[in-house]
Amino acid sequence: MTSRLTETVIDSSDPTALADFWCRVLGYVVLHEGDDYVEIGPAKVPDTELLEGIRRGPVAPALLFVPVPEAKARKNRLHLDLTPIDGSQADEVARLEALGAHRVDIGQGQTKWVVLADPEGNEFCVLRSLAPGEFELPADGAAAG
Repeated sequence: MTSRLTETVIDSSDPTALADFWCRVLGYVVLHEGDDYVEIGPAKVPDTELLEGIRRGPVAPALLFVPVPEAKARKNRLHLDLTPIDGSQADEVARLEALGAHRVDIGQGQTKWVVLADPEGNEFCVLRSLAPGEFELPADGAAAG
């Protein structure tokens, strides 16, 4: 028996604004919205197709934004890692900064990834790009470390 990750819940001061930021970052759409939440994810598919996909294997999880009265106070205990797929890491960081993200130093030192924060201060990382020309598998087909 196994479970599937289907949503990640993110506390926020303004769920609608934060959901809009992440929709633009990930190319997601609003799936459901209520008085106390906004759920975003890949484009909506019929429920029967979604259920079949979840049962078959991992799917891109939805993000669920819920309001909380307090502001973020410390470093995240859980964060998202993003991997550019159609441009360089630097180009993706510039795009995310234009959307409202900003660089943060959480004591990461010199790393190959870039640590950013969304408009409410939630940290996330931009990893190396997997775009053609930026990342290629070695001739033996094994992923390079």
